[in-house]
Amino acid sequence: MALDAAALALCAKELSAALADARIDKIFEPTRDEVVLNLRTRTDNPRLFLSARSGSARVCLTKESFENPLTPPGFCMLLRKHLTGGRLIELRREPGDRIVYFDFRCTNEMGDLVTNTLAVELMGRYSNLVLVQGGRIIDALKRVDFDDSEVRQLLPGLAYTLPPKPARPDFLVTSAAAMVAAACEKDLPVAQALGKTVAGVGPVVVREAVCRALGETPALACDLTVGEKAKIAAAIDELKAEHANGGTPTAVRLPQPDGVAKPVEFSFFVPQQYGSAALLTQYPSYSELLEDYYATKDRAERLRQKSRELYKAVHNMHDRAVRKQAARREELAQSSKADTLRLHGELLQANLWAVHKGDRQVTVQNYYTGEDVTIKLDPRFGPNENAQKYFRDYKKKQTAHAMLQKLLVEGEAEIEYLATVMYEVESAPGEAALNEIRAELKSQGYLKYYKQRDRKQKP
Repeated sequence: MALDAAALALCAKELSAALADARIDKIFEPTRDEVVLNLRTRTDNPRLFLSARSGSARVCLTKESFENPLTPPGFCMLLRKHLTGGRLIELRREPGDRIVYFDFRCTNEMGDLVTNTLAVELMGRYSNLVLVQGGRIIDALKRVDFDDSEVRQLLPGLAYTLPPKPARPDFLVTSAAAMVAAACEKDLPVAQALGKTVAGVGPVVVREAVCRALGETPALACDLTVGEKAKIAAAIDELKAEHANGGTPTAVRLPQPDGVAKPVEFSFFVPQQYGSAALLTQYPSYSELLEDYYATKDRAERLRQKSRELYKAVHNMHDRAVRKQAARREELAQSSKADTLRLHGELLQANLWAVHKGDRQVTVQNYYTGEDVTIKLDPRFGPNENAQKYFRDYKKKQTAHAMLQKLLVEGEAEIEYLATVMYEVESAPGEAALNEIRAELKSQGYLKYYKQRDRKQKP
């Protein structure tokens, strides 16, 4: 599930209380879609995690340790320039939308106090982090130009504008009766009709309202009775009351055939729609809920991004070794014809009288079989020189045959080794393991450019 506006509102409220008057100490960008702000308050040193990844966009406090790149990305350096040392003066949320604003009071290059706003947009595949000052964009984590969108561009220097909002009322501010009345005009299942009527909540919320009111029902919204409409409205009011009281951060996991419980949903209430088969986990805070829910998925994705470059390099080396091995086999097949070269040399030696300088070929009798053999000649050489040339080529082919057999054995070992390295890269548990693989490949002579990764981080 994506983080909807209703859950984000409670998460933002929680963060606003926890980060009151916090100052930015350090800024990191572990991957291209994630930013971590190390903060300092009067009583704690919290870390704020901002993710603009399409499948797990969120904002929360984190206790997880991240492996950061040795060279900070450009957007990280920009945030450090404009936000380091800044004090959080306000945390705002765009009503009915999945956007949170962090307003920081900072000092610019001239020593003047300015307000820099970090807009965290958590809108699925359009998720982004945008740094704004005075209503103008300083820069965005993911720049959006005119080719990407004709409606809204996110480029340095442009005015910051809000994304288009859906033409549907907000779940949290619309009356339950109005929602039900609008949904009943649609010829759709009840939960689907409600979802198309309001904005600000995900499918899990409208499904829960229908489940609490009517249970599992295939009824269409347009066929609901007056009593059923009243029950749905009451269920919606119940969910809104839970939200107003802060809710209960809850994650839902369903058992899988392999015995592992897979996280499938989370929200601000304890859901009843999944029945007794679901495993419900309640958390003391929304930050802990989001961190635990996305932990495994994000860790794997983060490592996949970091290992992509190394895997590509090893994969290319493996393909090159396979192609080289195929060329060696073909050359070995050619070297097996060395006996023919020796025979041609012997026949020319036995028939020197029949060959003249300038001839391009000669036909002589093979005294082993009694058949005629046509031998190609180099017209620049005489009969004896042509014969010696065939003997020299014969010796080369013999030497190559012995060398190729040795190289084929080494090639098979190299292909097997690189295939093993590819598997190790895919299954590496962390950045430290990837660095060990890089160091091993460099020591074997596979990676020539490893200077940057050899440097140790200064304390």
